[in-house]
Amino acid sequence: MIKPTKTLSIVTAGALSMLMSVQVLAHGDVTPQSIDTTELMQLGDEWLEENPYREDYEKHDVAVAIGSSAYTQNCARCHGLEAISGGIAPDLRYLEDGIDGDEWYSYRVQNGAVRDGRVYMPKMSEHLSQEALWAIRAWLETVSVAE
Repeated sequence: MIKPTKTLSIVTAGALSMLMSVQVLAHGDVTPQSIDTTELMQLGDEWLEENPYREDYEKHDVAVAIGSSAYTQNCARCHGLEAISGGIAPDLRYLEDGIDGDEWYSYRVQNGAVRDGRVYMPKMSEHLSQEALWAIRAWLETVSVAE
């Protein structure tokens, strides 16, 4: 016969395990997902200061589509679906448009963000190509609410 206190301990441990596993699964796969940018103008290793995939780029719509997919796969878990943050990370819809926003964006995706020794944002340029990251920026400008 199993003692009531032992049964309670087993049930409690099981319930905690289930709750913890749900929380881990809810965060999703945090492995950066590779992005196919072969349809875009290739940019090389030297980081550009300004997004080359803006509206005047002949394949802007392709860049935006790639950027949307890349954002959803790699950024939405922290910055929110459709770039609408739930408060964990900045709401990227408010990122300034144009070259001024490009400067902040480029700095952040290349350097990440660390506070008190904790990584708040990884150096995304270590995981995604410059093309993928500028495509994300092109998409972000399509959902911008910056003034």
